[in-house]
This record gives sequence, structure tokens and C-alpha cells, in this order.
Amino acid sequence: MISFIQGSVESIHADSVVILTHGIGRKVFVSPSLLSSVRHGQDVGIHTELVVREDALTLFGFSSRDERDTFVTLQSASGVGPKLAMAVLAVLTPGELAAAVENGDTKALTRVPGVGPKVAGRLVLELSGKITAAPTGAETAPQTGGKQAIIAEVVQALIGLGWKEANVQPVVEAAAEDDANSEVSSLLKASLRELGKKR
Repeated sequence: MISFIQGSVESIHADSVVILTHGIGRKVFVSPSLLSSVRHGQDVGIHTELVVREDALTLFGFSSRDERDTFVTLQSASGVGPKLAMAVLAVLTPGELAAAVENGDTKALTRVPGVGPKVAGRLVLELSGKITAAPTGAETAPQTGGKQAIIAEVVQALIGLGWKEANVQPVVEAAAEDDANSEVSSLLKASLRELGKKR
């Protein structure tokens, strides 16, 4: 099992990074908190979880052990796979998720795309007592690219997390107008905040 990778950031995308280790580039799907803290060429150490499926080996990366452990614990709930677990971590930090589960706050959980009241109730029931994590901080990281290309990347990342294109396109474009730098990581986080308010 691959639980940690150390190397340099070869490239940064809307939902993943490529880490160069010993001449080999490994694609790692990452949480927004990690995405916002890395820079091209930076030496990083990433906590990882390898998800094995019949047709694929997929590596997921996190900024802390808490985040990785929360990702694993989330998948112990019935009906929760890697995609939904990453969607939860895109909207809620481990600390916020722990608080929502502990307090039975299903409204906070329904901010996650793909999580309705029924699923939220099941998460509270099945994860109760399993998640105890502290909030994870993150810094904004620069990302280069043309504004329209960056908008397209962020839109695709949000669609991958479960939102519909018609709903996210105007939100991302509005966020890009407010973000002078229009970096992928900061634009993704700003769009997630706005989408969370609409749920």
C-alpha cells in the first residue's frame, strides 16, 4: 500500500497533481486543501491512499493524516466510494465533518453534491464515533494558464465532484471576475464556497 509520496510537483491540474519521484511521474488525485498549498517545482510530501479496483489503481493524496484517515473512514459508510468521499472533503474539512456528525447536523452534510437528507442521515448514523479530526489549514497556491482555460478546468473539476455544468458555469465565471489572479486552486475554492451557499 502506498501511504506517502515525497518528490517534486511536476504539474498541477484542477483535481490532481503529478509528483516526480526517481524519474517517474505519479498522478495523484488530491483534495482542494492540498491543491491550494502546492506550487510547481515544489518538493512535497503527500499522505496518500491507493484505491484498488478491478480496472484501475488510483492514488489519492491529502495534506494531512487526518484528511487521509477521514477519506478512508468515509468509505466505510454504505454507498460511499472514493468520488463521494473526495466530494465531502472538497466541501468540509475533517474538523467540520467531525462536528457535523457529532452534532447530527445533516444540513451541513447536504451541502455536498450527491448527499441528500437520506444519505446525510445515514452518514451521521454510520460515522458517529469514528471521525475525530482537527480542521486543516491551507494556503493559496499560484497556478498559471489563460483565464478561459482555468475556468474550463475548474468547471470540469466541479462536474467531477457531482455538480451540473449549468449550475457551476456561471458561479465559476463570476468567481473568476472577482479573482484578479484567476488561479485554479483559488478559483476552485471560491466556487465551492459559493456553491455551498446555494445548497
